[in-house]
Amino acid sequence: MRQLSENILDITMNSVRAGASLISVILTEDPPMLTITIADNGCGMTAEFLEKVVDPFCTTRTTRKVGLGIPFFKMEAEQTGGSFSIESTPNVGTTVTASFDQSSIDALPLGDMPETVMTLISSGPDRDFLFLHARPQEEIRLDTRELRGQLGDLPLDTPEVLLWVRDYLREQYGENDPDRSVPNQS
Repeated sequence: MRQLSENILDITMNSVRAGASLISVILTEDPPMLTITIADNGCGMTAEFLEKVVDPFCTTRTTRKVGLGIPFFKMEAEQTGGSFSIESTPNVGTTVTASFDQSSIDALPLGDMPETVMTLISSGPDRDFLFLHARPQEEIRLDTRELRGQLGDLPLDTPEVLLWVRDYLREQYGENDPDRSVPNQS
C-alpha cells in the first residue's frame, strides 16, 4: 500500500464483509504519532482465527489464497516504530488499532481521507460509518447516523450525497481546489 488511506479502506471492507452495521474509523494525531482505530460490530473472529489473522496466508476469501490487508497494516506500523493490536469477539465485533510514528522515514502519507470515506459510504449505504480525525487543534467528524436524520428517505449512495460528503470533508481538511464541483446544497 502506498498510503494509509488505502489500508483503512481495505481493513474497513473486512468490516463490511463481516456484516457490521456500524463501523468507526478514528484517527488521533498526537505528533509525531498517528493512531488509527477501526472498530465494528460485525461477526467478530474466534480466538483461533485471531491468532492467525496477521499471517498473509490466512484469509476467509475464496477468490484468493492470501490476505494482505492486516499483515501490511501491522508491518507498516511497526516499521515506523509504532504498534499494532487487534481484538475480536465472536458476535460482538473487531477493533484494529495501529500507531505510526509519522517522523519515521518509513512512514506512509495518510492519503485522501475524503475520497476514502466517500468510497466506504458508497460500498455499504445500508451501514453506518463514524469518521473522526482528532488533530491537535481541530476535529474532523462525519457520522452517517446524523446525516440520515438530515436526509430523510434520500439514500446515502445517491451521487449528490456522496459528492457532498467528499466535498464537506475536503473543506474540513482545508483542501480548496477551484476545479472541484460543489453539489447544490439547497
